[in-house]
Amino acid sequence: MTLMILGLILWIAAHFFKRVASDTRASMGDAGKGVVALAILVGLALMIVGYRQAEFVPVWTPPGWTTHLNNLLMLFAVFFFAMSHSRGRLRARFRHPMLASVKIWAVAHLLVNGDLASIVLFGGLLVWAVVQVILINRSEPWVPPQPGEPKRDVILVVASVVGFAIIAGIHLMLGVSPFPG
Repeated sequence: MTLMILGLILWIAAHFFKRVASDTRASMGDAGKGVVALAILVGLALMIVGYRQAEFVPVWTPPGWTTHLNNLLMLFAVFFFAMSHSRGRLRARFRHPMLASVKIWAVAHLLVNGDLASIVLFGGLLVWAVVQVILINRSEPWVPPQPGEPKRDVILVVASVVGFAIIAGIHLMLGVSPFPG
């Protein structure tokens, strides 16, 4: 679990760097983008490897119905993630769709995973996403983008369903069924 925690710390520090040490980050210029991106990727890799290696320490046993709620929430998480890349009308209504996606994703996974490593990982990422929204909102005003065409929202819905199916397929290939048995 040590690798996972180190990865989580690196992920959080890299994302907070621009908000907490903006002058230092700005002085690094474009090279700073590469450093931050590398730190984020290394943090992500450490979280994945550390989570997969972590000892299973049960904390609570999730009820069976949470699997259904998890799947519904994950569909919304994929929808909000896709919205962050959308140019439709809905995108103009949400300031932080990608961070909303992370928060929904983290809550969904906390509902179905009752082990210590999951609580640390998903709980840590949930706290990070909440604090990140607060930091962004305090540091810069939001100018909503111009609403796009409604057909882009239809594409967003289709892309979300396809994305959810792909994610479910990846879970199945990894041997973790996201669906009730």
